[in-house]
Amino acid sequence: MAENYKTLIIEQKTPNSGVFYLYLNNPKQRNALTRDFFSEFPKALNALDHNPDVSVIILTAVGDHFCSGIELSALNSTATDAPSGESLRRNILAMQDSITALERCRKPVIASIQGACIGGAIDIITACDIRYCSKDAFFSVKEVDLALAADLGSLQRLPSIVGFGNAMELALTARRFNGLEAKELGLVSRAFDSKDELNKAVWNVAQG
Repeated sequence: MAENYKTLIIEQKTPNSGVFYLYLNNPKQRNALTRDFFSEFPKALNALDHNPDVSVIILTAVGDHFCSGIELSALNSTATDAPSGESLRRNILAMQDSITALERCRKPVIASIQGACIGGAIDIITACDIRYCSKDAFFSVKEVDLALAADLGSLQRLPSIVGFGNAMELALTARRFNGLEAKELGLVSRAFDSKDELNKAVWNVAQG
């Protein structure tokens, strides 16, 4: 647990509590997902999974936004580093596997979402066990606007959460929707009036 990460913070806020926070930590870029993130995220989850002191993980973010999606330079470097279609495929599979680490984690993961939750962030939260947000959070399956497929897991996981028709509409239009609609769609279980209320409610649920 002592490992330092460039893009993440692990914190146990209350001594002797089994609740550990995993923060996305790139607030200057609204917690965009960098290449470092994709290598660090599965390592951090594996460390938490194998720590006997951890009972529940709260996945949240530093700053006002949960995550603005994959950093464009990470996509560009993936394409640059992939001279063949097979190399590109391997790079994408590695990124997919990084997100799937959430599903492999044996500890419950609660996503606590405020501000932007865009593109690759949808991939992340759909792999979590429980999702809560503030009412002013906003969401978008943004990849279509970049001529990309939401292929880090959204197209596989989102239909089982919000229904096939809703998932296709969100993926093909990339439209923005707020926390209340996310609740109506079933993407989150509850939407809270403020970030403070969200934080308190998530803590109470995690404490059990």
